[in-house]
Amino acid sequence: MAGKVLVTGGTGYIAGEIIKQLLAKGWIVNATVRNKAKSEEGLRARFGNPPAESFKVFQADLMSDDGWAEANTGCTHVCHVASPIAASTPKDENDMIVPAREGTLRALRFAKAAGVTRFVQTSSMAAVAYGRSEKEYTVDESDWTDITHPDVYPYVKSKTIAERAARDWVEAEGEGMEFVSVNPSMVLGPVDSGDYSASVEAVKQLLDGSMPMAPDLGFAVVDTRDVAELHVKCLEEPGLAGERFLAAGKFMKMIEVGEALRAGMPAVQTRKVPTKIMPNWMVSVLSLFNAGVRSIKSELGKSRHVDGSHAEKRLGWTTRPEEESIVDCGKSLIAHGVVKV
Repeated sequence: MAGKVLVTGGTGYIAGEIIKQLLAKGWIVNATVRNKAKSEEGLRARFGNPPAESFKVFQADLMSDDGWAEANTGCTHVCHVASPIAASTPKDENDMIVPAREGTLRALRFAKAAGVTRFVQTSSMAAVAYGRSEKEYTVDESDWTDITHPDVYPYVKSKTIAERAARDWVEAEGEGMEFVSVNPSMVLGPVDSGDYSASVEAVKQLLDGSMPMAPDLGFAVVDTRDVAELHVKCLEEPGLAGERFLAAGKFMKMIEVGEALRAGMPAVQTRKVPTKIMPNWMVSVLSLFNAGVRSIKSELGKSRHVDGSHAEKRLGWTTRPEEESIVDCGKSLIAHGVVKV
């Protein structure tokens, strides 16, 4: 049932894989980027230089109306992946919250005006699994992050607010348009270039020695190729209005991610991967000097498991082994020169 779809944030890690899969299935794809002059040539090359009638690039920013109407022209579907993400915590949380919320609402408004009938939002596990004091628990698609909890940091808050705002807007203004969200956990897997995603930073740091010991942190792992496949299913499967699908595999601590790298890659490439867990007191000391460490200090010792069975039951979606995603990620970071060995 391939049609014409707009994918926002076209240069991103997840969006790139979604576009690749959509083109392979015969969809006509429009993609937005923040800087067309800088991005278009590389983006086209990434997808094998598809003909202009199959793939077009438009410049559009989350905080401006410019370009959005043109990007939506003729589209029946939108896959809204673009969202602000930062490797470090911003000084003002609104620097992340406002673009995430306003960008999503802008994408929805222009999609509705263009006659789009299916809108798939890339949300996040951040909107589902945070703002709880328990050390170990399991979440499913009915759960929501409590943004009033003192441990919730700006990125988590931004993703929660953006998805809630989208759902509220669709309920009030989106008649005739089906809305679906996909909520990925920690997205790993191969990278396509040296311009890598912030989501693979943990694997990079495990490999390059900048993490000499593994903090007692973890996350549910999912492969970018599987996340993209779930988005495509959400674009194609009829009758999904209001649905929410969690894209996640098993929960793994950083030390387990390191073990997977050592088991699946040559020893010469993994000699810097830590074999010991960093004591929590050491993380506390580091947090005095490092804002990024400070923002995740509350995560120490927590295990957030994800029940993703809804996506399997409703859409037949399954994930590949987490270890495969981790090793493929590590190998590609080395192949693209991000990590030197």
